[in-house]
Amino acid sequence: MNEKFEHLLVRAEQLIARIESILPQPLVAPTDWNASIAWRYRRRSSGHGALEPVRHVGTMPLDALKEIEVQKEKIERNTRQFVEGKPANNVLLTGARGTGKSSLIRACLQAYAPQGLRLIEVDKAELVDLPDIVDVVSGRPEKFIVFSDDLSFDEGEPGYKALKSILDGSIAASTPNVLIYATSNRRHLLPEYMKDNLSYTHTEDREVHTCEVIEEKISLT
Repeated sequence: MNEKFEHLLVRAEQLIARIESILPQPLVAPTDWNASIAWRYRRRSSGHGALEPVRHVGTMPLDALKEIEVQKEKIERNTRQFVEGKPANNVLLTGARGTGKSSLIRACLQAYAPQGLRLIEVDKAELVDLPDIVDVVSGRPEKFIVFSDDLSFDEGEPGYKALKSILDGSIAASTPNVLIYATSNRRHLLPEYMKDNLSYTHTEDREVHTCEVIEEKISLT
């Protein structure tokens, strides 16, 4: 009887271990934050998320970026204020492909990495994990830019809601050492259709009350 019980116990422990291995696990902080100044967030096929160091970060000095002086001055000033602990804003850079949006963010990382600036790249499909990423870095002394490149969303994508929640001031967004920098080739991150305008209403004084659908779609821009 004891042998049968011990056998069942071993089988039960094995089964529990297998179940635990496939359940979503909390994001664990890297063991060595000095491994890189830039990190990539990746969600494994098992559903577990991980921060992976970028071993070879491409160099991009600010002086190498030409013909975007106004934009460069604004983003560089915002980044400098962030690193210095002064008020700074989340950033959405929009413009045509190849105009230097991503290069400008990489250049700011290179310029301010010696002052403790770090970057975490997150794909738009994984933006739903933003709160977990913020939780992991919230206690660190470094300043983190969470960077998502080439954003655009289709109807119903969960990443849009997650990003909007962070930018609109969720509890997780109050962390003073995290900013979100994103780029997009589109001015509006969600597609708009003529049917969305059909719910516009007009009052007698001709005031136009835009529908909530449109407001939701352009709220990030």
